[in-house]
Amino acid sequence: MAARLLARAREEWKRRQFDAAEQTITSVLALAPDDPDALRMLGVAAQRRGDQATAADCFERVLATWPQDADLRVGLGIALYERGRIDDALAHMRRACELAPASASGWFNLGEALWRQTHAQEAVVALQRAIAIEPAHIPARLSLARAQATLGQVDAAVAGYREVLRLDVGNAEGWFGLANLNTVRFDADDVTRLRAALARPGLPPRDQELLGFALAKALEDQGDYAQAFDTFALANASRRKRVRWDAAGERRRVDAILRVFADATPLPLDPSLGSEAIFIVSIPRSGSTLVEQILASHPQVEGANEIKDLPQVIDAETRRRASAFPLWVPGATAQDWQRLGQEYLARTARWRATRPRFTDKSLVTWYLVGAALAMLPAARVVVVRRDPVETCLACYRQLFTEQTGFTCDLDEMADYCIDFMRLTRFWLQRHPGRVLDLSYESLVAEPEPVIRGLLDFCDLPFDPACLAFHKTSRTVLSTPSAAQVRQPLRRDTARSARYGDKLDRLRQRLRDGGLAVE
Repeated sequence: MAARLLARAREEWKRRQFDAAEQTITSVLALAPDDPDALRMLGVAAQRRGDQATAADCFERVLATWPQDADLRVGLGIALYERGRIDDALAHMRRACELAPASASGWFNLGEALWRQTHAQEAVVALQRAIAIEPAHIPARLSLARAQATLGQVDAAVAGYREVLRLDVGNAEGWFGLANLNTVRFDADDVTRLRAALARPGLPPRDQELLGFALAKALEDQGDYAQAFDTFALANASRRKRVRWDAAGERRRVDAILRVFADATPLPLDPSLGSEAIFIVSIPRSGSTLVEQILASHPQVEGANEIKDLPQVIDAETRRRASAFPLWVPGATAQDWQRLGQEYLARTARWRATRPRFTDKSLVTWYLVGAALAMLPAARVVVVRRDPVETCLACYRQLFTEQTGFTCDLDEMADYCIDFMRLTRFWLQRHPGRVLDLSYESLVAEPEPVIRGLLDFCDLPFDPACLAFHKTSRTVLSTPSAAQVRQPLRRDTARSARYGDKLDRLRQRLRDGGLAVE
């Protein structure tokens, strides 16, 4: 009976009746709980619908039966990676490449995982292996171009994206990747090809948005800012239908943080704890990657990019206490804060393997500054801010991940900016000497005195490499900034004047929120 059901499940899978196949596999496992074929199929089905926990469990159980199966190890590696077991995931992916060195899929998945972990040099090698095996492997070419961009190999990245478009002229990821480098100037022929790609029937919303942002960038390059703005508006309106964002809930969260942290947290047991950490706090597209690049050019500082350890430590404590952050903060003792600080330092130890200090610029840290300084009393926090109109426009022009839903609507973007300023002003007042206010415009206008002041604040001796930050070789995961931080400072980055009265509503909303707007 189990064999007959398993054969039926395979037929259902071939007919792409995935839900029916998974139900049939479940029936097989009720009769034969350890059947490796059924367990493997269940793992594949679970992975297909995003249930990586079930996938990992199934694949690990089957691995004892088929330890030499490269595809099984790739699937397990993907599942473990998504579950946060990074070292185990990479080990299985590397083993898969050893077992099947001619597998383009194996090298591609290893390269993608390595790139996401900032091992960009290794990623480039793996992805080049995948392409050598299968030259038409579009996902590998896209990943390779992204990895090259993070390393500052911009010309190679441009060539890679152009090759993708030669192979597939309407490839949305290719067009967006090219636009997202922020260094390529599109011409009239690019505009024509982008319009043709967008006009194809049946495009998924995600592809429409990728192509829409790329077309808007191309229209900017042609000087048509009115049409570019309308194109951005269409793409963002499409995104807003798909992303989750609760502007009123965010306002309530900021109010709660302000209320809770108005009372002092307990005096630290060890005032020197956390001197290794420099938190960089900002809204996206405000200059945080530039500030990190400057600090990471110092021989004592490692740039960790946008790591997630701080919010993950806070989230774990929130689950432990079964109470939402920041509501549990008044009950936290000095011992609790020290425990959390030590946990954060243990999680981030990899960033101090070769240098004693490191930067953490997670874009949600502005909510958590009070907690971070209670955990790590000797840490430093740099608040990077840019002109609010320029900030909102820059975010509106950028296609972010699904977690940044506030960027899809200029009214919601303005509210986010207002809340950011409210809370960061509070941190500056609450923690003088531990929080620095750094203006992007001041940095661009007078780089040397501002950089010297930044280094003094971080208790770092001056080093001329910080002035020549664009020469520093490191992985920069923020693709829109990866090429820009490898160029000398430019003073012509303001764009809002080109959009004229299309931003009048935004300007007024920011003024109503108490922000100075010209």
